[in-house]
Amino acid sequence: MLITLGNSPSAAETAAWHAVVVAAHDLDLPASVPEPSITETVGKLRVPSTGGRSVHMATTAPDGSYTGVASLMLFTEPANRHRAFLNALVVRPDARRHGVGAALWAAVRDELSSAGRGSVATVLEVGGAGEAFVDSLGFTNVLPLGWYVQRVRRALEEIPPPSLPAGLRFADWTGVVPDAYAASFALAHEAMNDAPAGELAEGAERWDAERVRAAARVIEERGGVIHTSVVLDAARGDAVVAYTEVVLRDPADTRALQYDTVVVPDSRGHGLGRAVKRHLLDGLCELRPGVREITTTVADENTGMLAVNESLGYRRERAAGVFQLKL
Repeated sequence: MLITLGNSPSAAETAAWHAVVVAAHDLDLPASVPEPSITETVGKLRVPSTGGRSVHMATTAPDGSYTGVASLMLFTEPANRHRAFLNALVVRPDARRHGVGAALWAAVRDELSSAGRGSVATVLEVGGAGEAFVDSLGFTNVLPLGWYVQRVRRALEEIPPPSLPAGLRFADWTGVVPDAYAASFALAHEAMNDAPAGELAEGAERWDAERVRAAARVIEERGGVIHTSVVLDAARGDAVVAYTEVVLRDPADTRALQYDTVVVPDSRGHGLGRAVKRHLLDGLCELRPGVREITTTVADENTGMLAVNESLGYRRERAAGVFQLKL
């Protein structure tokens, strides 16, 4: 039987969902990749993302357990209302090859059709069961990328603390951006619009102060933590000219997730991206000494960021890609 979860799933529903994603994770991903915590699962099911409406579906067994789960985000911002993102379509290992994935996909297709979406994308490991499944549906890998991992202590020991040109300084915060930096931080976010996107059919995202605040609140409301380091330019009234963010989806995580690293266009070419990423490590180590690694995805065509990350000790862990289906 296929069900759609409500906005506030019960503890039993959340536990059933978590059992599926953990079982699939243990089979499909390398042992070095930590399992998602129950905090992360609860947060994703109960707190919607900014800029989109989420639909969570599951297939059930006679004993009430879930045999598969799917999570779809329908973008609501004007530039991307033609798109959707499939956050998960996962089948429990012992339920595979019994039509569970097909049933979930049929339900996802119905949602996409009723919402008038022209494309849907998802991120998957290359060479895994997920890629084989979406290949059969007509998805193509429009943005090859890799997962990279940095060892925090090793980077701190081997890479000297950064220095900045005169007139620039670092600032840091945890959680929501301070009011003094919110407007220029939002403008810096828009510089991500020129990041390599392959053939992904996405529109340019628009950011303002309230949206960057809302994005941080979502992480906190989901039980996670976001740490941000920025470079400020005194000549521009302490405007943010570079930033980097890392997220722990559960405060107990030992592997943090690197979010954006951005340098605004007219400040590029001065090593600010590398500097701000290295600077963040000092604060992260002090605030979260249990974090041993940082992981991130980088598009294969993003040679600039690949070079920066390599100089900071990141090493490729596994291949992945953004897979897209035009509807």
